[in-house]
Amino acid sequence: MSDTRTQLRVAVLFGGASEERDVSVASGAQVVKALREQGHEVIAVDTARGRLTAEAEARLLEASVAMAPPDAQSLALIRQDGYNVLPTSDLAGVDVVFLALHGGTGEDGTLQAMLDLAGIPYTGSGHAASAIAMDKDMSKRLFLAAGIPTAPWLMAPAGAEDIDRHLGYPLVVKPNKQGSTVGLSVVHRPAELDVAITRAQAFGDEVMLERFVAGREITVGVLDGEALPVGEIVLTRDDVFDYEAKYQAGAVEEIFPADLPDAIAREAQALALRVHGALKLSGYSRSDFRLDAGGRLWCLEVNTLPGMTANSLLPKAARAAGIAFPVLCERICRIALAKVSRKA
Repeated sequence: MSDTRTQLRVAVLFGGASEERDVSVASGAQVVKALREQGHEVIAVDTARGRLTAEAEARLLEASVAMAPPDAQSLALIRQDGYNVLPTSDLAGVDVVFLALHGGTGEDGTLQAMLDLAGIPYTGSGHAASAIAMDKDMSKRLFLAAGIPTAPWLMAPAGAEDIDRHLGYPLVVKPNKQGSTVGLSVVHRPAELDVAITRAQAFGDEVMLERFVAGREITVGVLDGEALPVGEIVLTRDDVFDYEAKYQAGAVEEIFPADLPDAIAREAQALALRVHGALKLSGYSRSDFRLDAGGRLWCLEVNTLPGMTANSLLPKAARAAGIAFPVLCERICRIALAKVSRKA
């Protein structure tokens, strides 16, 4: 619910120079608009370029997400062009920073740690929780410790015998510290493995090999300690919810609430809350699962800063719970401020 008594001054941080830059720009564009609709003063800050002028804001925030992530050369040029992960002068006097960043230093805890040192409140989880959640290997270890089912995995390099014994084929190869399935491949036979590992290494030195779990793609958002309605992503092609499928219209069908037996939906919500707690996340998150043919849920990963366009998965889940997108954006800001007040 909007608090009409208090106008907030919010800095929306987005863009940056990670492989998920385009996704972040799309999130930032809609969060800026939504918070202004709620009556708040909003400044738009691209962490690669600083605070935007009105003209630059209109030009950049109208861009769409391309079919593939920005290439290495484009990102290198952005990083050379005055790249500054925390333009503190642009944040002077703000009440709260809304993090609409995805991947890279915006989601791995680096920016969160800098904001903590600067004493600036921000949305989402703290620096330690963000770093752990970005590290898929570390996250899965904590999932197992908390009794959360997750697919078996190995870290590359791994011998053929170990792969056959623990994983089998098909298997998923992905960078250990990336989101939006950047650099991910599904490998169906040993001959494909080296190429997939090389592809993943282009996005980070550590590479995870994970048993492929066939089944339905399930997602559950958590907002302020409560699980949102369960959603299902119905893939219309291929066998993985990849970058193109996530951000191109018509590639998937997203159903909220999912058509699931009540017992499975409740279990998915309980597991999402357990994930949120096991990694000590705060504010909001989104956990993704596979539901196999035997009715068992397997946690794939958790997103600490999930996509925040009006048609992203977390906002769709919130809408199914009766929370409109502008209200959701404001509520996320107020959750962040309440967290700071509790610490004071």
